This record gives sequence, C-alpha cells and structure tokens, in this order.
Amino acid sequence: MNRSIDKMEEECGVFGIFSREKKDGIADLTSIALHALQHRGQESAGITVSDFGEIETYKGMGLVGDVFISEVLEGLTGNSAIGHVRYSTQGGSLLENAQPLESPYRSGSVAIAHNGNITNAGKLRSALLKRDVNFSTTSDSEVILRMLTLDKGKNIVESLRDMTGILEGSYALVILADNELIGMRDPAGIRPLCLGQNSVGNWFLASESCALNSVGASMVRDIEPGEIVVIGEEGIRSTRYDLSHSSPCSFEHIYFARPDSIIDGIEVYSARVEGGRLLAKQKKVDADIVIGVPDSGIPAAIGFSEASDIPYGIGLVRNSYSGRSFIEPSQEIREDVVGRKLSTIKGSIAGKRVVVVDDSLVRGTTSRKLIEMLREAGAKEVHFRLASPPVKHPCFLGIDISDKGELLANGMSIGEMAEVIGADTLDFLSLENLYHSLGREGCCTGCFNGAYPAASAPSLHKLVSAS
Repeated sequence: MNRSIDKMEEECGVFGIFSREKKDGIADLTSIALHALQHRGQESAGITVSDFGEIETYKGMGLVGDVFISEVLEGLTGNSAIGHVRYSTQGGSLLENAQPLESPYRSGSVAIAHNGNITNAGKLRSALLKRDVNFSTTSDSEVILRMLTLDKGKNIVESLRDMTGILEGSYALVILADNELIGMRDPAGIRPLCLGQNSVGNWFLASESCALNSVGASMVRDIEPGEIVVIGEEGIRSTRYDLSHSSPCSFEHIYFARPDSIIDGIEVYSARVEGGRLLAKQKKVDADIVIGVPDSGIPAAIGFSEASDIPYGIGLVRNSYSGRSFIEPSQEIREDVVGRKLSTIKGSIAGKRVVVVDDSLVRGTTSRKLIEMLREAGAKEVHFRLASPPVKHPCFLGIDISDKGELLANGMSIGEMAEVIGADTLDFLSLENLYHSLGREGCCTGCFNGAYPAASAPSLHKLVSAS
C-alpha cells in the first residue's frame, strides 16, 4: 500500500478491561479509552464485550465518537471488554477488516484486537487455506485468529506460545476468551502494551498509559516483550515465552504516542524535550524565534529553545478538525490540505529568523509547504530541525512505509534535502543523541539505519530486499 504519505503513520490502538462482576457502562468506559487512543487510528473503531463468556461485537468505520453513539453503548453489557482503533497497514480500509475480530472457539467464542504487522501473513494464509481454513477479511490479524482457533485441544496460552514460533513481525494483542482477558506482546516488544488497575480492582490493558489515565486507572507496569498475561476471576498470571533482547519502536517516543504517555518506562514528553535540547547543541544557529510544528514537534521545540537560549514562540496553529493530508488522492490536494491543517501567526514570524522544529521528515512535501507558508508570512530565514535521524529505510513492523522511493533521505545529502524543501539550513537529531534522549539503546531504529530487530526473519529479509 502506497499512499504517498508525508508522516510515519502507525497502525492501531488496543484496550481491554476485566471485572469480576458485571459492570454497568463497560462499553462506555472502553469507548472513553479508545478516544484517548484515537491518534493511533482513525479509520475504524470496534468494541467486543464479554458477559462471562458470551461475546458481542460492534464496530464501524470512522472515529470513535461517530461509531459509538449512546444507543449502541447501552446495548453492550458485560464484565469484560476489548476495543480497537485502526489505521490499516495490511488489508484495505473496509468494514470487514475493522476489529476486534471474532470467531467460534471451543464451546464459546474468542475475540482479538491486534496492533502491529505480521510480515509472513501471506505465507501463513496460504498454508491455512490448504487446510480448508476460511477467511472473511484481508487483514493479517485474521491470520492470528485462525491459527489460534485451529487447535482446540490446547488451552489458549499453549496455543499462543505455539504461534510465537511461527509469527514474524510485530504484535501487541488483547484477547477475550473463556471469561478471561489476555494480553500478549511480541518477543522484541516492538509494539507497546501496558497493564493497569483501578481502585476497585478492575484490570486494564492498553497500548498507551494515557488510555489508563482516561478511565481512572493507574499504570502498574509495561507488559514485557515476549510476555503473555491472563486476567480472570482468580486474578492475574503471567508467563514469559521469549527472553530475547527487547527492541521497542523508537518512533513511539518520537511521534506516535501521546505526550502524556509512559512507554517502556520512558516519559514521552520528557524524551521529546530532551531530543530538542540535544538537537540544539548539535549545530549552532543564529535565530530570533523557535517554533514547533503542532503537535508532536512542540516539546522538542521547547527543549531546543531552552538549550539554545533562542526564545520559544507560537508560529503555527493546527486546525484540529481538518482532514489527514496523507490519504488525499493527489499531490495538489495533499499540499492544499496542509494549508488547511496549519496556519501561521504572522506577527510572531514576520521579519524574523525562524527555527522550525518538527518530529520527522519522510517525503518532504509537508515540510516544503510549511516553509513556503512561513516565507509568505514574512520569515527572513527558515532553519528546519528534525528531532529524529533521517528516515532512510522502509518499515514492515507496523508503520505504513514500505517503499524506499517514498523517502526523501534515501540517496540525498542533508544539503540536497534542504534545497528540495527550501530551508536555509537543515539538521537531524543524530542516532547517538536519539539514544541519549530515550535514556537507552536497543530500541528499533530500522527506519533510520536498516537494523531491524526481526532481521533474521526470512519474510522480512525478502521485504527489505524487494524495497
């Protein structure tokens, strides 16, 4: 899928809740959490509720608030639930691919919601079709569901453990089965998942801690890479099926996650501010004002201002109700949408040397349009700074970038890129400083340096070679 996007776009957000007793408003609570995760996917939303094992699913295309009107929520009752917001990385933007996905399982049903990307899904689908397994979607997530329900003689944890030796790619899963809520994270921990609890003892799973906060729960911990947690009437139990070295996605902290989230022990906002500080120290620039590109560029701009002693100001304003530029059908329309999404405050930038800080640069179309807007508003100079390294490689682990040809940094020097986007100067955060901003090494940086944590997977090798 090639949408000629100009941002790294992620795939999905997942949420789960378990209560020992039937809980009024459990669907309402799930929809509130999905609102908090809406930034992770805006194509479709779904909720599955379990009434002590009896499962019911409702899902639709569009935003959470459009799909889950009050009449729908009132009809979804039970003691546990899972929810999903989707941006498709495999499978089209169709209702049939919306999640959670549900299937008969043993004497009841099972439902799953998946965040990530299974890189060998095509191969596995072909093998399952030969075993007369039927599919109703084109999503890689259904491959997981069909594999899970194939061997009904084992308990669900055994089945999940068996799958981990076959699945390649990334996955954070929430599952409802047998009146239990189950969470699972891939061996590298590429996609995030955390555990929470509220004051009355209900348990929660979520892609980000901001969703826990939204429903009045406290974060207990991150689900570990290679861990399965099972939450039921007897409490919570955990097993580690893989103790490999963790490699969580660095773009969660750079761009995807909400700034009020904590992922793998790292405060997203603090990491972004620190990235901006380090970026300012890399290359001195004489300027009059530092501005951030809303929203994820703002914390880095604040850090840049602090470290450079250049005043921070608001120069760009986002219209929160505009469409997403990366799904528009033509280049002309995409660039027009950038103008509708962002506007300039001329009084802040006219006649000034401006440092613009953004989170990342993919194709460069948005950056070029932004710089044009700033110059039209009277900026004397525009110095562009990115709080991440140059994106030179595709991602097959849950981010919608699969073609090197989409990437401006692929085959271009920094000077050449500056000329293309129209900046007076251009600089990117170094990989070393990215590690410093996160306070750790070992994150997945495949899109920067081609070093993928799952590089030994045959299907990923083929995808990288083909790109």
